[in-house]
Amino acid sequence: MTGSPADIVLFGSSVLLLLSILLNRVSERFGIPPLLLFLVLGMLAGSDGPGGIYFDDTRLAQGLGVMALAFILFAGGLDTVWSQIRPVFWPGLVLATLGVILTAWLVGIFASLVLGFPPPLGFLLGAIVSSTDAAAVFSVLRARGVRLRERLKALLELESGTNDPMAVLLTVGLTAFHLGAGQPGDLVWIGVKQLGLGLALGYLLGRATAWAWNRFGFQYRGLRLLLSFALVLFIYGLTAVLGGSGFVAVYLAGLVVGSVSLKHKDELLLFHDGVAWIMQTVMFLVLGLLVFPSQLPGVVLQGTLVALFLMFVARPLAVALCLLPFRWSWREVLLVGWVGLRGAVPIVLATYPLLAGVPGANTLFNLVFFVVFLSVALQGPTLGLLAHWLGLEEKRPDALPS
Repeated sequence: MTGSPADIVLFGSSVLLLLSILLNRVSERFGIPPLLLFLVLGMLAGSDGPGGIYFDDTRLAQGLGVMALAFILFAGGLDTVWSQIRPVFWPGLVLATLGVILTAWLVGIFASLVLGFPPPLGFLLGAIVSSTDAAAVFSVLRARGVRLRERLKALLELESGTNDPMAVLLTVGLTAFHLGAGQPGDLVWIGVKQLGLGLALGYLLGRATAWAWNRFGFQYRGLRLLLSFALVLFIYGLTAVLGGSGFVAVYLAGLVVGSVSLKHKDELLLFHDGVAWIMQTVMFLVLGLLVFPSQLPGVVLQGTLVALFLMFVARPLAVALCLLPFRWSWREVLLVGWVGLRGAVPIVLATYPLLAGVPGANTLFNLVFFVVFLSVALQGPTLGLLAHWLGLEEKRPDALPS
């Protein structure tokens, strides 16, 4: 090739994005979750695959992942109707907090007692894989055309959109404990501060975003959309700088903005749906590039055992205990327990101990990647089948008589 390095990077990036778009059509035709295909494409493009692209910048991958998740969560909140969320607010909140803690604890015990992990590393693994992934859940529900009943869909979207902060808190805290720093009291205070600031700033900045969108009705559509793009970055960045959860803030801000009357609202929804797809695609490609497939065979057995325990024991048991006081039917509990898709969030979280220099973090990262891969590969395609078998799909309106 005769082009400059920048030209080659741009050309390579365009090829990967075009292939991702084509793979999405394959996903629609054969029912394969698109996220799985994006991960595989990233791995094939990496240094161990035919693409030969060497990428091991963990910090850059973490930064891109965090930014992408911010836009994905905002789009998810924007597309969610508050009147549908209100009836499931409390069970969703319990799942997003206590459910994450129970899942992390169960996986930690399993990793320590069955797989022989040192307890600190075992519970760190549990924390990393404890939350469901909003990107994975939103993507599979939309791409698979699954029409769940409204309260089930609302519960899953609320949980997946708000449980990341607890997983982040547990991961960061257990990483510090693993390195001999931090106290339990500090962890509790940080959790209260992150959730409280995330909720407060998310609501206030969401109202401010809606006001700014209506107030500054720029003549040019591009400037209006750029304003909304910048405001998402501002909401996440300001909340995170002040010590709050940027993930909670952007999701709640999106929910607030989507629930009020806006000028050009359809335009805003379409724009952020497109941005979310771009971010989701780039994030999974980059995370796929970060993995060296030649290192995965060493974690296949452990990864399979952790994934199966997570899917069939830890997640269902945590969901059953959390939803018990709210009188959900066993069929609903079973479906919610199965829709515990892991996606980019655990892979991004696995970079925290890697960057902190935790012993065994590289093996932990590969293990988490394999668990995510199995989760999306097994749970994604079966979601629609299980919902149909349990009779929990939304009934389609009867066709009008001709």
